[in-house]
This record gives sequence, structure tokens and C-alpha cells, in this order.
Amino acid sequence: MADPGIAGTAADKRGHAEPTLTSRSIAVIGAGWAGCAAAVELARAGYKVTLLEAARSLGGRARRVETDRKQLDNGQHILLGAYSETLRLMKLTGVDSSQAVLTLPLQMRYPPGTGGMDFVAPSLPLPAPLHLAAALLRAKGLKREDKLSLARFSTTARWMGWRLNTDCSVSELLQRFDQTERLIQLMWRPLCLAALNTPPERASAQVFLNVLRDSLGAKRRASDMLLPRADLSALFPEAAARYVEAHGGNVRSGAKVQALRSIEGRLWQLDISGAAVGGTWSTYFSGVVLATGAAQAAALLHDIPEADTTAICSQLTAFAPEAITTVYLQYDAATKLELPFYALLDDPDSHQYGQFVFDRGQLDSAQSGLLAVIISASGPAAAQPQELLAEAVAVQLAVVFQRPELGRPEWFKVITEKRATYASSPGLVRPGNATGLPGLALAGDYTAGDYPATLESAVRSGVAAAQLLKGSAAQ
Repeated sequence: MADPGIAGTAADKRGHAEPTLTSRSIAVIGAGWAGCAAAVELARAGYKVTLLEAARSLGGRARRVETDRKQLDNGQHILLGAYSETLRLMKLTGVDSSQAVLTLPLQMRYPPGTGGMDFVAPSLPLPAPLHLAAALLRAKGLKREDKLSLARFSTTARWMGWRLNTDCSVSELLQRFDQTERLIQLMWRPLCLAALNTPPERASAQVFLNVLRDSLGAKRRASDMLLPRADLSALFPEAAARYVEAHGGNVRSGAKVQALRSIEGRLWQLDISGAAVGGTWSTYFSGVVLATGAAQAAALLHDIPEADTTAICSQLTAFAPEAITTVYLQYDAATKLELPFYALLDDPDSHQYGQFVFDRGQLDSAQSGLLAVIISASGPAAAQPQELLAEAVAVQLAVVFQRPELGRPEWFKVITEKRATYASSPGLVRPGNATGLPGLALAGDYTAGDYPATLESAVRSGVAAAQLLKGSAAQ
């Protein structure tokens, strides 16, 4: 019995029907942001796409989750105006970015009276580096030597073309550039944690420079910070699924690919299980985009019969995971902060774990009174009991904002994404999109590229994988 909701010809696990496919039938395994980007690009090019996701919801490691309290994101994200491919595909799939995100100028602002700083790029469309110079002149909480230190960093990095001959840690880079301890504490360390989800002492300086090139070193619009108003699944993955289906494709959640097999170098056989396919099925495609997590991709590639995937599997299993924890605190709906988000001075030794706090009510009125506190590279903090961590974060907010009521939330929810990213370490070798196997491309934020594990990195990888398959089909 065939399953018309999957693709081509399928048979149950007791036997295989003869495949009769066209060369334009593509499977995308994994409906995270990379897989969704690949699926949209292929559907736009006229391919019949089947998007397969093992989980019930779309979005991978950036998605909406159902909790016993309310629907929440599994983490708070900030996009940049430089995320050109993400914004392009959002627009292509019908997402109005003017409504879906709140656009703010580049900034690093701490609560008043906490010993932090107030750094905001001007709203005027000044060319780089004038917007940075204007922000420095207006910045509060930085001494003259701090401002000169930041200006020297920007000037030297620009002169170097934002490139290093040999990669090193961010901490070593900051030492080379004679950055002040205060500027490291208030600017560079929180930026490194937010962008790379890796502490400066073991984070790649080159990848950090790539991010700075497109924020501090770019024109104002490219350096804008975009805060999602919509939940992460609605922001792009669900729109991508609708686009694929509108272009004749299929989207199946709860469909796990158990194995890949190459059929005479011209077709790919997928063994799929789950409720979405009513058991276990084998079905055929002319091409495949493998857009799962790195470990899952390595497992599938390793088990392909008669294929030497040792080198790429070695790269895929070398990634060290980094966690991100989001502590949601719900207060009375009238509770709000003065700004949509603030940076926080964290000090884990004093049980001050929060690094940024977001007022979700200023992004979505349905979430009034909800604050989201982010802890990047959160392994040690996440190891604590959730009740103690939430209590510590609530007390931290009460103290820094001098508002005792913030120490008494109505409820809390701690969400830790244990494999939110990989450690972006110096000299890390990331695999390309090409697997060396005809008709099979790799996609994920862990593939080779300028950016660390970000939404834009995932989307760019998905687009590159789609182009690779389109190019091979044209030959």
C-alpha cells in the first residue's frame, strides 16, 4: 500500500515497490531553520519537496514549546539587520517583518544605578564607523580610556579587514587590542556570550570578529537588533511549511528517518517511522537534504552502506554542545520594564546568573507581565534545581531594578536547551554542505560559514544545500 502523503512510491517494511520518480522529488530531513530554508528554496525552484520532522513541532532548536503554564519559546533570540537571508525568506513565505519583530538600534544598556553603561547607536542612518563614533560620544558609564579602547578596537579590526592570520581565543584577542577590564566586562564578554554562546576564554576570535563586522562595523540598518514578537515557530518554520505545501510539497511532523540508502547512485531510499506514516515505510527520492542536528546526521551518514563517510562523520561528532537556559518569570500583567530588554551584570559566584532580561509584554501584549531572563553557556547554572535557579534570578532582578515585587513572581518556568549550540572554539573545522555522495547535501548551523550557531547561519546553510542539489540536478 502506497502513502501518497510522502512521495513517489512507498512500501511497508516487508517489501519494496519499484521506484518510479522524476528527478525533481527531494526529501528534506529535519524541519529546523536550516531544513525549512532548504525546503522553501527547492519548492520555489519547482521541486516536489517532502519535509520530514521527527518531532511534533517545527523549528528544531528555535521553536515554540507547550508548557503547563502557557506557550513559550525554548529560548529568546535576537536577530540582526544583517541577517539578509533570514529576512528574505521570511518575506518570501509571507511573514511581515515589520509586524513580526521589534526593530531597535544596536545597544548595550544596563539598569540605571547598577554600575553598568548605556550604549545606544543613533537612529540616524549614519555610515560605519560614524554610527559607532556617535554612540561612543553619547555613551554613559564608560570612562575616557574605555571609549578610546573601543574606538581603537574598531579602527584596528577594520584596518585588518576583520581577519586574523591565525585564530585565537576572544580573551587573547582583547588582550592584544589592549581592551580595558571595564569594557571587557560590560561590552565584549556579554556580546561574546550572546553571539557565540561560548565564554571568551574559549571562544573563536575570528568568528567573533565576523559577528562584529556585521554589527559594530556595519551600517546602522545592518546593525539593528530585531526582537521577535511572534513565537519562534511562527516567525519562519510554520510559514515555510505553508509555502512548501502551497507549492505542491508535503510536510510531515512525527516522521523519523531511520536509515538512508543510495540506489545505484541515482535514487535515495529512506526508511521512515512514526505516526505520520502509519508505521514504518520505505520511500524514494532523487535527492536529499540532511538537515538534522550534527550527531543525528553523523549517525545516518555512518550507516549508509558502501559509502566512506568517515571524514565527515568525524567532523560532525567533534562538536561540543553548549546549553542556553531561559528563566521565564510571570508577574501581574501591569508589571513592565522601562525598556524592552536590558543587559545584566552576571556573577555566578554571588548567585547572579542572568545576563539579559526581556520584557515579553513589550513584544506581545498577550504576554504582559512576563519577563524572560537569558543565561548563555548555561551548563553550571542549569545543573542547579530549577526552583533555586528561578529564585536566584528573581532576587537578582529585584535588586538590580530596586523593585522588591520582582522577587515574588506568580509562577516561573525554566527551559534549558542542552544542545542549543556548539562551542565555537578557535580553529574549529566545520563540514561543508557537500557530502561527497551524489544527490545528498548537508544543512545546519554547524556547516562551514562565517557565523556561529545562529538562525542566520542555519538559514544560509539551508539555502546553500538547496543550491547544491539544484546544481547537481542541472548537470
